[in-house]
Amino acid sequence: MRKSRFLAGVGIVAAGLLGLTACNSGTPGAAPGASEGSSDQLWEVASDVSLDGSPTYDRMVAADKVVVGVKEDQPGLGFKDPLTDERGGFDVEISQWIAASLGFDADQIEYKTIPSANREQELVNGNIDYYVGTYSITDKRKESIDFAGPYLITGQGLLVAADDDSINGPDDLAGKIVCSVTGSTPLQRIRDEYSPGDTVEYDTYTQCLEQLRAGSVDAVTTDQAILAGYVAQEPDTFKIAGETFSEERYGVGLPKGDTVLKDHINTLFNDGGDVWTALFDKNLAPAGIEGEQPTADE
Repeated sequence: MRKSRFLAGVGIVAAGLLGLTACNSGTPGAAPGASEGSSDQLWEVASDVSLDGSPTYDRMVAADKVVVGVKEDQPGLGFKDPLTDERGGFDVEISQWIAASLGFDADQIEYKTIPSANREQELVNGNIDYYVGTYSITDKRKESIDFAGPYLITGQGLLVAADDDSINGPDDLAGKIVCSVTGSTPLQRIRDEYSPGDTVEYDTYTQCLEQLRAGSVDAVTTDQAILAGYVAQEPDTFKIAGETFSEERYGVGLPKGDTVLKDHINTLFNDGGDVWTALFDKNLAPAGIEGEQPTADE
């Protein structure tokens, strides 16, 4: 069983990005250079599944579908192709792997794009069965929901314009305007632990990127795994500034108290190292990211 560790430092990420082009012709949501191929070749849809004591699973069976909360503007992680409406990325395929382990085909998955600020409430209200979308495990969130995982570990970083050498880390943010999304851990950390000149927030990172392109903000902050995907798509426009300055443990958001479903997903992750590695290599490694599968121990 593998031990948790950070994704590679920014120096390794930047080196990996140098050889990439901005053209993304592979799997939707994958970084440039990702190989094509159907992820469902990595697993079979389970049959005769029994999760006694899981009300969430019972709801899925009754509805004959799985409702999954995801992101759609994070290349390599959770992305929706605006031309084809196809979804792809590491998080999306993790959600498909989970659904298959529960006995559901890909065409039985209903995806809902949910902003960061609304994730807990959507789970509490029963509007989604689980959430897979760069969802950091925190004690505050665990007051209202549960997590399975972690399934990926990264750290917070900064994205700046490619020609900006004035920011090399969070200590250089005095007088600078920083953008992130409402309800995110990175936004709260940058406000609580550092001293930016100002912060602005939007529902999506796409809106932050638009502000950075326009010069209305000086930096965008979120997790390095997300930022690397944006750099891979537009290496002449953006770059990552400095090293990571936190540890973010991504988990699968679940309704509070569904221990049976949580244990099922954790066992799937811990026993499925080959699948995890294949999904990582397909979706994240092409952006220059390195990492090892963490132990799911929530």
